[in-house]
Amino acid sequence: MKKTEAMFSHGDLSSKREQIMSDTSSHGIPEPEGKADVIDTDYEIGQDNIERQIGPFGLDIHNPVFLISGIAVVLFVFYTIALPEQAAGVFSAMFDFTTKNFDWFLIGAADLVVIFALLLIVTPFGNVRLGGNEAVADYTYLGWFAMLFAAGMGIGLMFYGVSEPLTHFSTSMGEISTENGLRTDWAPLGAATGDEAGALRLGMAATIYHWGLHPWAIYAVVALALALFTYNKGLPLTIRSAFYPVLGERVWGWPGHIIDIIAVFATLFGLATSLGLGATQANAGLNELFGVPMGTTSEIVLISLITAVALISVLRGLDGGVKVLSEINMGLAALLALFTLIVGPTVFLLTFFWDSLVAYVEYLPALANPFGREDVNFSQGWTAFYWAWWISWSPFVGMFIARVSRGRTVREFIVCVLLIPSLVCVLWMSIFGGTAIHQVLNDGYTGAQDAGLPLQLFKMLDQLPLASITSFIGIVLVVVFFVTSSDSGSLVIDTITAGGKVDAPVPQRVFWCIFEGAVAIALLIGGGLAALQSMVISTGLLFTLLLLFMCYCIFRGLQDERKIR
Repeated sequence: MKKTEAMFSHGDLSSKREQIMSDTSSHGIPEPEGKADVIDTDYEIGQDNIERQIGPFGLDIHNPVFLISGIAVVLFVFYTIALPEQAAGVFSAMFDFTTKNFDWFLIGAADLVVIFALLLIVTPFGNVRLGGNEAVADYTYLGWFAMLFAAGMGIGLMFYGVSEPLTHFSTSMGEISTENGLRTDWAPLGAATGDEAGALRLGMAATIYHWGLHPWAIYAVVALALALFTYNKGLPLTIRSAFYPVLGERVWGWPGHIIDIIAVFATLFGLATSLGLGATQANAGLNELFGVPMGTTSEIVLISLITAVALISVLRGLDGGVKVLSEINMGLAALLALFTLIVGPTVFLLTFFWDSLVAYVEYLPALANPFGREDVNFSQGWTAFYWAWWISWSPFVGMFIARVSRGRTVREFIVCVLLIPSLVCVLWMSIFGGTAIHQVLNDGYTGAQDAGLPLQLFKMLDQLPLASITSFIGIVLVVVFFVTSSDSGSLVIDTITAGGKVDAPVPQRVFWCIFEGAVAIALLIGGGLAALQSMVISTGLLFTLLLLFMCYCIFRGLQDERKIR
């Protein structure tokens, strides 16, 4: 690996910021400030791109990543819509094959990523600053937290915030059942049959396991790899750049093309899953409040309308679109959570939060064990799906977090991206899931428990004051999370398919924004939620291999950064 030491000296803080925001010499990517281990490569960002002017629209696409990805996505949409029954069968077979044969691999890989991320906090590597040792952060903590949180978990928290704690509690209370020597129940671990307190602790431990350290460690590692090799090493902001320590100059050839194409597919199907869930939940809420018909047709209309709103956000850009919407959504989410905490069983929820954290630590080794599991429905149907979903989202969330995290130290970055969002997720699940469970145990109300997954949040809110207002806020949150996910997702996919350029023509982002919605619609037509889950777990499995290699590349990259300090 050839390297040159970059030394940049700048004036005061404001002049640094001006240079960061105005520097377009690297196609929107600012040069390192201070000492940084810049890689000396012959590759120039965009050298393989096709640049054309078609009427008023510019075109700047990476060849062959954009062409292969774009054509494959178009063909996939047409196939799924034209032959929905056949597509549904294929998707179901893919899901069964992946979860039954590779659940151990997905669970074990996620464990390794968590350990790696935690080690970075306590080692000297944590002192390395992203962007060079004189770089300054581009965003305040508030703006930074809002964007990474909205991009990382939004729709999922709304969809599963009530349903998952309630579901794991209910299955843990039930009997363990077997057929032909295999467990057929959905309880985590060995269940807690008939033990309310035990089922509460086990159910919440299982929920936090899926929404705590593991998913955020996955996001943090991908984001760190992209930020390190872009802002410190001077490489394009694209997934392939993270593999330079392993592939060297070959990363600009077909090995790199394949890596980026896999990242595009993983991102697209991970997003489509979230958009499908969001449309389903928004449809359920609108049906509950206004009598809007339930069904695939309504969900397709919703996806189309919300995608149109996302296009407006795309046209406004990162600061005028995603950043503003993320901050609005974080404020609304905080108000809804605070309202539920105050008018709900406050004392129970505060105690429940701390008890749940303790239970999570207690059960974590057993829940994270990848081998010899008897709770096959839980470990395969829940955990393996979740890890594949988070890993599919990781190129999208990772690149987006990298875009907004320049100027942070590695330690600051890992702590803020890993620990703080994990605690927020635990608090959210404790408030909403705990309220629903309290309604079952203390009030005898089973409306949320008996409802379908998309409707459970609204059924829980229905028992609290101002139900119509809070339910409407819930719908708004789902819609805005949908918009921010679609907008930032199209930004990320466009960056990958533009060869790492972050200032590619806007019409390309519009193309990907439209096709994200189209893929979600196609998957809903071709099998609904099961089809969404099948595609995300299949593409997530492919990217898991890349994720593990990425950890090694980060280690190599940070070693070189430490040498020049």
